[in-house]
Amino acid sequence: MTEFELKLEIPTLQLKALEAALRRGQVLQQRLQARYYDTSDQALAACGVVVRLRKEGRQWVQTAKAPGSRTLERLEHNVTLGARGTPLLDLARHDGEPVGERIREALKLKPNEAFPDLALVYETDIVRQTRLVRTGGALVELALDRGHVKAGGQSTPICELEIELKQGPPASAVALAQTWCLKHKLWLSSVSKSMKGQRLALGQAYGAAVTAQAPRYSRRASNRDVVAAVVAACLDQVLGNASEVAGGCAGEDHIHQLRVGLRRLRTALRELEPLAGGWGGPWEDPLADVFRALGQHRDRDYLMQTLQGRIEAAGGPPLDWQAALGVLPSAARSVHSPVFQQALLGLVGFVHAVPGQDASAPDHTSPKKFLRKRLTRLHKQVLAQGRQFTDLPEAEQHGLRKRLKRLRYLSEFAQALFARRKAAAYLAALKPLQDALGIFHDEVAALQVWQGLSGHDPRALFGVGWLSARREVHVQACQLACDLFARQVKPFWD
Repeated sequence: MTEFELKLEIPTLQLKALEAALRRGQVLQQRLQARYYDTSDQALAACGVVVRLRKEGRQWVQTAKAPGSRTLERLEHNVTLGARGTPLLDLARHDGEPVGERIREALKLKPNEAFPDLALVYETDIVRQTRLVRTGGALVELALDRGHVKAGGQSTPICELEIELKQGPPASAVALAQTWCLKHKLWLSSVSKSMKGQRLALGQAYGAAVTAQAPRYSRRASNRDVVAAVVAACLDQVLGNASEVAGGCAGEDHIHQLRVGLRRLRTALRELEPLAGGWGGPWEDPLADVFRALGQHRDRDYLMQTLQGRIEAAGGPPLDWQAALGVLPSAARSVHSPVFQQALLGLVGFVHAVPGQDASAPDHTSPKKFLRKRLTRLHKQVLAQGRQFTDLPEAEQHGLRKRLKRLRYLSEFAQALFARRKAAAYLAALKPLQDALGIFHDEVAALQVWQGLSGHDPRALFGVGWLSARREVHVQACQLACDLFARQVKPFWD
């Protein structure tokens, strides 16, 4: 069984109105008490597998879940155990099911090998109010969950709205989620109850930052399948980090990886739009707005935590950065933005749209042919600009850096269609050039900041001189990296 579910976090001030809206239909209420199990080394959690015993009213149910093939989709298998006493967990109940295979993979077991003992890791106690809604040819369940998760003597509250597709097209569940998000200021989260419990057990406030993963699709995939796989891979990174930032995480790694995910997603939207036959949603502007807002946080961290330390190590004076930069926009508030949330949900809907809804896509053009043409164009542009890097205006030097990133991301998106070893070598050759251009651009931008500060704080003049002296060194390093790339790299798509 495959589950498609959207989990929406509820602001405290919106809970009363949301509950009232839920009760405008027939609502059922049930208490759910669950116990979650894993091995001593957390082998199941490491693979995204969840195993639990849950008392639903008087009935016990054993459930196993594992990641599905698409964004916010999970494999699920339930076994009803009856109402007599507290049952024992038995992983063998899931044998023969897709999720059972995932369990054995996570535990590294052979088909007939015995399961290891599992231990209780955390528990949840939830009061759930549910209402069934028929919308857009689908049957969707709204579930308001309130309660807590506890582990090791600690407890954290749960307050969320789950929108689960019971029957029909996923687009209908997404559209319903968009309506409730707008009306009640909710935000999409990929942090499940099990993830919250796992973190509580480990004493962690947030999960690790989610890094980019290459999309997975076959060489025989259709136009739409390729595009959907690419957008899904980008969304996984964006949602993983956006969920943490929306929950209050201000970690440098999470903000950086969220920006990387947004840049990758915007590249996919820009470069693959013709292959998709149109997107059907105004997504670029909301993604760009959040990207720019988070960029201010990234720039502040770089200026304060990296460059200022280097300048002081070179003999420069400290500066009052808090007064200089002022108050930055809230990263969480940026992610909570209704237009950003609508864009994320719209893209989730695109990923889960059924084949055939993109009839305008140019099916006569294979994904391989299309991507080869796009990659060739970007590659030639990078080589042409790289040959004359030292003579380019500053704006075009920065433009080369952005174009190089698009070339890298598009190469990662396309590598499944070509020889992986050659693609990996090409991507490895891109990195030194991207690193050189990144350092150069960061210090050019920093020089402008120090020059602005020097107008009212003479102490900044040391940084102006230090950064100015390094500029030509970086220009030459970039030119050398461009020349090396041009000499050594062969396109993997030829």
